[in-house]
Amino acid sequence: MLDFFETVAKAIADPTRIRILKLLEGGETCVGQITTVLDLAPATVSKHLAALRAAGLLQQRRHGKWKYYRLAERELNPYAHQFLALIRKAMTDDPIIIEDGILLTRTALSSRACPPNVEQMAGDTVANNVRWL
Repeated sequence: MLDFFETVAKAIADPTRIRILKLLEGGETCVGQITTVLDLAPATVSKHLAALRAAGLLQQRRHGKWKYYRLAERELNPYAHQFLALIRKAMTDDPIIIEDGILLTRTALSSRACPPNVEQMAGDTVANNVRWL
């Protein structure tokens, strides 16, 4: 059990990963939007996402060539849910987190970073056929 705890603790010990988790509180987001908001190289964002996913904090799905992430709903790690609950309550008034949220909204509206999310636009009718990893 200590290994599970350590994995999650290490994953959230990085400020960029906290920013990613806070971005995903609003729902599913594609990698392009996360990259745009954080103003980081795609490879850097991918490494952060992989660490969060390995810790059981995120789920990923593909839609064509696009990857979408959201906060994990199922228990992949016994501590993931507890850490996510803590992060949801934390830093709601942090200026960087607030600015990230504003940038994510602008990015989503411009849809330059990713195509429109068909599942969300269609009332989640297609999402039932998508397997979350």
